[in-house]
Amino acid sequence: MAAPTTPLPADPPNGDERETLERFIDYYRAVLVRKAEGITDEEAQRPACPPSDLTILGVVRHMADVERSWFRRGVAGEDAPPRFYGPAHPEGDHDGDFHPPPTATLDEAIAAFAEEVAAARAVQASVASLDALEAREHPEVRNLRWILVHMIEEYARHCGHLDLLRQAIDGTTGD
Repeated sequence: MAAPTTPLPADPPNGDERETLERFIDYYRAVLVRKAEGITDEEAQRPACPPSDLTILGVVRHMADVERSWFRRGVAGEDAPPRFYGPAHPEGDHDGDFHPPPTATLDEAIAAFAEEVAAARAVQASVASLDALEAREHPEVRNLRWILVHMIEEYARHCGHLDLLRQAIDGTTGD
């Protein structure tokens, strides 16, 4: 088992609302990477908790696209099509983020995830208020506060999946 190298952010026990939300999302972003560190592409593609077909590689790719969707498309209003699903998937799979092709690698997925997190952080920093609304138009426009809370919930769920997958692959546990 390889020890994780990605550091966890410091906990601001007395931060204001925005700092608290941003630190929690950054904590989960770091945990996601730590769960993927030190395994092979073969291990990352293994659905290690049957009957589920979830894989570490699929979860990393999914969260890259989730970051892209909420921050670049949603908050910033950018034309940022999906990276891994739908038309971006070799078979047009609408769940293609979760179903990577055999040639997909963990390094590529982590690099895409890092790019999307960097873009999301830049979008977050460009928005002055947690009350700021998404730029994309759709029936339920959300504010940045809601998006950050939703992202924390999304990460908590998927980091829990990664806990189980990683333990099944090589016994690694913990943040």
